[in-house]
Amino acid sequence: MSTAASTLPPGPSFPRWLQTLGFMVGGVRYLQWCRRRYGDVVMMGTLFDEGFVMLFAPEQVKELFQGSNTRLHAGEANALLGPIVGERSVLLLDGAEHLRHRRLLLPPFHGRRMLAHVQTMRECADEEIDRWPVGEPFTLLEHMQALTLRVILRAVFGYTPGASEDEFARRLRAMVEPLSRARGMLVLNAVMRGRSERRAAQEFAARKRAVDEIIYAEIARRRAAPDLEERDDVFSALLLARDEDGVALTDGEVRDELLTLLLAGHETTATGLAWTFDLVLHDARVRAQAERLDDRYLDAVIKESLRIRPVIPGVGRVVREAPFRVGGYEVPVGVEINPSIRVIHRRGDLYPRPHTFSPERFDSDDAPDTYTWIPFGGGTRRCLGASFALTEMRIVLARVLERCALSPVDPEPAKGQFRAITIAPKGGVRVRQERPPLPAAQALDAAAPPREAEGAGQRVPAA
Repeated sequence: MSTAASTLPPGPSFPRWLQTLGFMVGGVRYLQWCRRRYGDVVMMGTLFDEGFVMLFAPEQVKELFQGSNTRLHAGEANALLGPIVGERSVLLLDGAEHLRHRRLLLPPFHGRRMLAHVQTMRECADEEIDRWPVGEPFTLLEHMQALTLRVILRAVFGYTPGASEDEFARRLRAMVEPLSRARGMLVLNAVMRGRSERRAAQEFAARKRAVDEIIYAEIARRRAAPDLEERDDVFSALLLARDEDGVALTDGEVRDELLTLLLAGHETTATGLAWTFDLVLHDARVRAQAERLDDRYLDAVIKESLRIRPVIPGVGRVVREAPFRVGGYEVPVGVEINPSIRVIHRRGDLYPRPHTFSPERFDSDDAPDTYTWIPFGGGTRRCLGASFALTEMRIVLARVLERCALSPVDPEPAKGQFRAITIAPKGGVRVRQERPPLPAAQALDAAAPPREAEGAGQRVPAA
């Protein structure tokens, strides 16, 4: 592969419609073919983007993640999410504004404030488990969506069980549900391109207004509340947060960040949990080991699941100000650079037997590093809620294994299916509960000895 500084990376010369078909039909196999044919830095194009660069090696990922955030705009690359989360979301901001929002959002997801939500996670898991039928098949993904939504409502929004929580949950699911379908990307594109005549776009706009109605009313109510400083939810922390100049977030900014946390911490975590259970339930060896409820091994199970079944296929940066050098090439201004999470996670030189589900990869002193395992992105744009998500996944996985006897309905693990921005298990992971779950109190008593420190497994800090 050439390393001439003034040339673009090589790539397929097929028409863009044919490259689009390669992405849609071939998926990761098409990307792996491109890597074998053209190398670790490849110029590509589709009907949605006439020219972008994909990275397939950790060395180039490191160059990108360590690049200046004034020259590499992740917010611009996330523009498709604007109609959902709002233009003042940390996901869509770049440069100094992004760093300002990130500093204000970070404290609630660190240390004791984050770990204070562990009990909430466990209680939500117990409530959801108690709703599951016994002896008949049900779809795990939709129950994980309900569970993670409850966690967000209580830990982030500060709701308590009751009619208000139920109504807000109903409106939020009504807004998110169309985007989580297999055709969710078409809805996003229709909204993004201002095609308001499309019925899907009109319905989405109405559902978003219904959510905003509750959020803005709650912002006004809380700003007037005398006990705001005594609350430990993220919503209240955002209202209290001040930047270096003593300036608070506006109502619109609070609204945008709350919906960002909902999107990033609800649908993605639910999908990750569904994939994890699908893999564990189909592997007797891993399941037997996981049922020992050792936090270190449970963490390894989750990280290996996110490796072999990443929820997000890639992350992006748009080059600004001046060409950006990566892998010996100069990527022009305006071009987006995308590390391929799926390809990097399946490289045989990084992960021996890459298609094998083997948590032991992460249960050792030489576990993969931050440039070979990138389900949460990296650099200054690494997911703020990574520690929260990993902790929640570990708590839920342990709780289900403590209380339930689940078996898979389908003989093989699910295939992946694109649902807007995520890759979800096709069919939703059908399972059967073989006996009534153990009572919550009994399971807690049985699990008490090995669970002395709730933070023991939390080793991936949010940047």
